[in-house]
Amino acid sequence: MAYNLKDVMINKPSRLTPGHRMCAGCGAPPVTRMILRALKPEDHAVIACATGCMEVSTFIYPYTAWKDSFIHTAFECAGATESGVEAAYKSLKKQGKLPQDKNTKFIAFGGDGGTYDIGLQSLSGAMERGHDMTYVCYDNGAYMNTGIQRSSATPKFADTTTTPAGSVIPGKVQVKKDLTKIMVGHHIPYVAQTLAMTNFSDLYEKAEKAIYTEGPSFLNVMSPCPRGWGYNTEDLMTINKLAADTCYWPLYEVINGRYVINYKPANKLPIEEFLRPQKRFKHMFKPGNEWMIQEFQRVVDERWQELLDLEAMTNKPVEGQN
Repeated sequence: MAYNLKDVMINKPSRLTPGHRMCAGCGAPPVTRMILRALKPEDHAVIACATGCMEVSTFIYPYTAWKDSFIHTAFECAGATESGVEAAYKSLKKQGKLPQDKNTKFIAFGGDGGTYDIGLQSLSGAMERGHDMTYVCYDNGAYMNTGIQRSSATPKFADTTTTPAGSVIPGKVQVKKDLTKIMVGHHIPYVAQTLAMTNFSDLYEKAEKAIYTEGPSFLNVMSPCPRGWGYNTEDLMTINKLAADTCYWPLYEVINGRYVINYKPANKLPIEEFLRPQKRFKHMFKPGNEWMIQEFQRVVDERWQELLDLEAMTNKPVEGQN
C-alpha cells in the first residue's frame, strides 16, 4: 500500500512534540515521530521507555515531549513493564472498568543497550508470552547516553570508549549481534528491520503493520548517533541511505515466518561507502588495515546472501498448491 507523503507527515499530528533535548542529527526523534504517526488518530497509546537517550531527553519531570501516556522504566525491563500494562488493560476492560469502545495500543521503546543487552530477557519473555504489544529498538550501536561504550549491537572494528582502536586492538573485535533474527526465532506474527530513508514510507508502513498486528511484534530501527558515530549532523539521511545501499542494514520484514526483503539496491555499494563518513571507523582506512574493510565486507555479504536465501526458501509454493 502506497502512502502520500503529505498525508503521512503533515496531515497527521505529531505525538512527539518539538523542544525535546535529543541531539541535532540524531536518528531517534524522526524514527519515533513517524512510528507514532502510524497510530490511528482516535487511538490512545501507552508508551514504556527504557532508560537511555530517548528517556532522559524527552521526559524530564515535570516536562514531557510525549502526547500519549508515558512510563519511564528501568534499563532492563521495558518489555516487562509494557507487557504488565497490556495485561492490566485487558483485565480491566474485561471487568467493564474501562470503556469498551476505546482502543489503546501498547508500544515499548529501548535503545540497543536496553534491548540487545540489558533488556533482552524481559523482551524475550514478553514476546514469548504473546502480549499484544509492539517493541521498538532504536539501534544506535553503543551505550551512547552513558559515554559511548560498546554494546553487542556495536559493529566489528568500531572505535568506542571501551573498545578504543589502537596498536593493541583494532576497535571492537566481535561481530554485531543479529537481534532481528533472534526475534524471528520467537515465532511471533511480525518482525521488521527498517530505518528513516527517503520518504519514510518503509518505516511508516512497517510501524502500522506492527502496531495493528494482533499479538507481539518487533521493530529494529537503525538510529544513527552523530556523537558516537562521528558524522556531520546534516548527514543523518545520507548515512541511513548508505546503510541500505551497502546492505549493512537490510530493509526486510518477517510476516508469520515469511521473509520479505523490501529494498534490494540496484547497485549494491561497497561497504567503505558507509564506513568512510564515520570517525569511529577512520582507523580502518590507514595503510595496512585494508584487511579490516575486507572482513567487514565479508560479514555484510554473508548476511545479505543469507537473507536472500531465506526469502527464496520461505516464499516457495507449497507442493500441491497453485
